[in-house]
Amino acid sequence: MRIAVNTRLLLKGRLEGLGRFSDETLKLIVRANPEHQFYFLFDRPYDESFIYADNVTPIVVNPPARHPILWHVWFELSLPKVLKQINPDLFLSPDGFLSLKADVKSLPVIHDLNFVHNPQDLAKTHSWFYNRYFPKYAEKASRIATVSEFSKQDISKQYGIAASKIDVVYNGVSERFKPLCADHKQVVRDKWSDGLPYFIYVGAIHPRKNIERMLLAYNMFNKSINNGNKFLVVGNRKWWTESMQQTLESMVFRDNVIFTGRVSDDDLNDLMGAALANVYVSTFEGFGIPIIEAFQSGVPVITSNATSMPEIAGDAALIVDPTDTGQIAQAMDRLMNSETLRNDLIAKGQERAKLYTWQRSADLLWESVLKATE
Repeated sequence: MRIAVNTRLLLKGRLEGLGRFSDETLKLIVRANPEHQFYFLFDRPYDESFIYADNVTPIVVNPPARHPILWHVWFELSLPKVLKQINPDLFLSPDGFLSLKADVKSLPVIHDLNFVHNPQDLAKTHSWFYNRYFPKYAEKASRIATVSEFSKQDISKQYGIAASKIDVVYNGVSERFKPLCADHKQVVRDKWSDGLPYFIYVGAIHPRKNIERMLLAYNMFNKSINNGNKFLVVGNRKWWTESMQQTLESMVFRDNVIFTGRVSDDDLNDLMGAALANVYVSTFEGFGIPIIEAFQSGVPVITSNATSMPEIAGDAALIVDPTDTGQIAQAMDRLMNSETLRNDLIAKGQERAKLYTWQRSADLLWESVLKATE
């Protein structure tokens, strides 16, 4: 087969969630299927590390597409010409975008529909584009892949797509994440949290991640204890809002909150592994990769009872109502004060993490590719 792949999110040193999914699954698929030819379509100069094997042909398609006008130009003007030259058996798009003008079988990976439920979370132009075009992409697609049973049912309901047309391809967790010994934990804490135990949040600093309630819950929790501790917030503050700033300034324990910014992969592994607990109480997720990163790191998790998160966490996390700061604070208090509970959740989490390997993700995605090309 000849498979064209949208690889515009494979950016060296800047692999966000969708880029990480692309990188981890594509490298395994390409290497496992040397008899097939893959055409990686980039929108800018690419790093050679993303050309995983000899059966990959990289092609740069202009212009760089990073906002709605250029998305339209790239997918509806530039891409159809290239796809006509390649004449692939399938166009695989790990970020969900398709070319409506290209006459080719297509498999988008639509990770979630947050933009349908919370359009205010995006810039107006982005929200308009997603809500105008993704229903069309879903209709055009030969098949659709998504990352949880929740998202599968959501896509089916919102777009009137038969569930039988949608394949669940769960995310995986990198083998880099692993439990740390006590001495290593202390080295990490000395470096990042003044030597103190800490709760951690990893992800985008974005309204849908429930940052404000998370901070308020942490403040509430600290009022009830005397133990020294910190809260590390790991991620880019690109979407930091005035409301978040006001919430932070209102906290009695705001000096306990440490914003690390974006960190290297090695530092992220250490930061997760040395945490007392991972607090991931988003209001909407198609999957929630930091949940399973914490599981594999031997770190207990507090997560939401909303959308996909109970499905991914199973019985291996404390599940809370993300709109109830009291519940979140109580969960923090339980984990701080009960070694038995922490150990129980750690054991369950490490077992749960075995379900979410990138090899399994790649295998499921390849099964979807085969179905889409039948």
